[in-house]
This record gives sequence, C-alpha cells and structure tokens, in this order.
Amino acid sequence: MILTIDIGNTNTVLGCFNEGRLLFVERLSTDTAKTVLEYAISIKNVLEMYDIEAREMKGSVISSVVPPVTNLFKEAIEKITGSDVMIVGPGVKTGLNILMDNPAQVGSDLIVNAVAGIAEYPLPLVIIDMGTATTIEIVDEHKNYIGGMILPGMKVSLDSLTSRTSQLPRISMEAPKRVIGKNTVECMKSGVIFGNASCLDGMITRIEEELGQKTTVVATGGLAGSIIPHCVHHIILDDALLLKGLMLIYQKNQGM
Repeated sequence: MILTIDIGNTNTVLGCFNEGRLLFVERLSTDTAKTVLEYAISIKNVLEMYDIEAREMKGSVISSVVPPVTNLFKEAIEKITGSDVMIVGPGVKTGLNILMDNPAQVGSDLIVNAVAGIAEYPLPLVIIDMGTATTIEIVDEHKNYIGGMILPGMKVSLDSLTSRTSQLPRISMEAPKRVIGKNTVECMKSGVIFGNASCLDGMITRIEEELGQKTTVVATGGLAGSIIPHCVHHIILDDALLLKGLMLIYQKNQGM
C-alpha cells in the first residue's frame, strides 16, 4: 500500500492506494501549530477508520505548498509506518515538460495535477483546482505545461466580503433557487456560486479562443463540487486527481 498526501493551505488530503486502486480520500485541517505526534495520531486514526494498519504502508509521497508543515507530516508518517517518504520537489522525476519563464516557480500541486491529467484525459487540457486559491493550468496537445491563472479562492473572497462589511452575514455555500436574489442572503449566494461558475466559464472560453481549439476541462479541489454543476461548459469533476498524480510520480521514481 502507498500513502499519498497533498498538503494545501487550508486542508490536507490523504489517500491510500493498494495495487493501483484508491481506497479512500479524506481531508484534515492544515495547522502549522500541530506537532509531529498530533499529525501522527490524526493519520493513524484515518487509516484505522478503513481497517488499514499503518505498518502495511510500503511507502508514502507528499505534495505540499506549506513548507513549515511538510517535514511535520514526513516525520509523522515515518513514525507510524516505518517506511520512506518521498516529497515532490527538485530531483524528483515527473516527466512533465514545463514551458514557463521560471519552471522552478510552478507549485508542486500544479505539477502533480498536470501529470495525472495527461495520464487520464484527452489533450489539450484545462485543469481547475478550487481550494484556498483557484488555479487554472493548461496542458497543450503535445503534453507541455504551457501556463495558467491564479484567482482568489471562493472561500477567501467570501470571508473577505463578510469581514470587511458590517451588515453582510456569513452564509453557507449552497446555491440559491434563483440567480436574481430577493434578499441579502440570496444575493450573496448568487454572487458567490453563480459568479464563480460564470468566471470559470468565461476563462475557459478565453483559453479556447487563445489556443484556437476545444479543450478537455477537469476540476478538482475541495470547493469544486459546489461550483462545477452550475457551469455552462462541460467540466469533469475528479476529486482524486492530485492523489492519482502523486501515485504516478511515486511509481515513476520507484521504477514500478
């Protein structure tokens, strides 16, 4: 069994693969204040929920955009599994050709998503990852990572809106029954849900116009499920995309 971990700014996603099959996808809060022991207990508890013994892990692989937490997870995993941990970064083979001004600046999560996308879907490909930030990345028909966009995340925007206005309440993330809101809460929900869906639709249209061809569009991330059903473009929802990319990179580097 191989443990895959994606450490994001808000949440950390865990998955476990056994002979190529993903057994589960679970999320923990990313917290720089936690200790190695606290993370070890959390990971062990998740594994035990699925009747998996930590010592069954032959290896683990981590993608992280939160450097202070990366080593905490690495030590926690080593403590409970006794196996080696691979961290996606310099020196790790990904097989991805990055056509950017400075390839070293591309986040490991974006690289891992692209690796999985190339393996799973027709090209050219647009990958949308909706987390603390919303990222959009583009892979051309020749499997080259050619660029993308970074937008404020949906929850970040909403938190900013409610914290900076005295009369706007905190709201839940479900879509309203109509686009034109009839009260403050409906207006806010429409703006957040339909506004973000329209933003994605508009970006996809502009990307396809610039490429001069249609694309496959895949979305992942914790907030994608709230927005993608309201988009006009056909968008494939793949919640496990990054974990599948981590497994592919692990296999590539282990010669599996």
